Amino acid sequence: MQGNDGDDGEGRYRVDIPAELVETIRKARHVVVLTGAGTSAESGVPTFREAQTGLWAQYDPQELATPQAFQRNPRLVWEWYAWRRSLVARAQPNPGHAALVELEQRVPQFTLITQNVDGLHQRAGSQRVIELHGNIARTKRFDDHVVVEKWKETGEVPPRCPTTGSLLRPDVVWFGEMLPEPALRAAMDAATTCDLFLSVGTSGVVQPAASLPLIAQQAGATLVVINLDVTPHVSPRACHLCGPSGVVLPSLVQAAWPVEEKGDA
Repeated sequence: MQGNDGDDGEGRYRVDIPAELVETIRKARHVVVLTGAGTSAESGVPTFREAQTGLWAQYDPQELATPQAFQRNPRLVWEWYAWRRSLVARAQPNPGHAALVELEQRVPQFTLITQNVDGLHQRAGSQRVIELHGNIARTKRFDDHVVVEKWKETGEVPPRCPTTGSLLRPDVVWFGEMLPEPALRAAMDAATTCDLFLSVGTSGVVQPAASLPLIAQQAGATLVVINLDVTPHVSPRACHLCGPSGVVLPSLVQAAWPVEEKGDA
């Protein structure tokens, strides 16, 4: 089962959805979707490893996103994430996000797992989202990782927890930190129980998220990889749809439920 997709030479993508995949989607009882940075990049959110701009061009993101970096210079790390938060605030969900909302409404059971921290899926309307790497809009205590919603602005950067005095940090997973156990467990459970797994806009190299598509496939699910660049290590038995998620996902949903069937789910 292989899609016939690609650039038409003028920057436009054509998407030919295999009939077998259309039938698989329509019959699916539990669909799981894993999204990565490529999905957000189409909304204008720069991927984590892309070159920084302006003041931040001199910094390596991988040297800022660690507990050790925060301990060395908490103000620098806090301000860098404040800048990234401002980029996310200006971004809007794209057609790929919207297509996943519709897909969730069309199938009996749907689980969305994301490596992104921008909350764009929730802003688009997705209801059940497992955030593997946290959410940049949330803040937690550095000492014990308890989420803090309100604090007193004293001018100190970063601010402190009003209860314990702990410095506050973004509620995201940094290099060297473990993924939140409840989120990882829920993602693993979904991967082993679904009958269709879509891997969308992810490099497929960051563990443990990279293992989820293969876990699903080994459990008997149909695996579909949607990406601009399909990584070579992905199972050859997967269905590969090459193109932007904002083009491929709406085409996929439209192929399974044509316009005239809207409202007849």
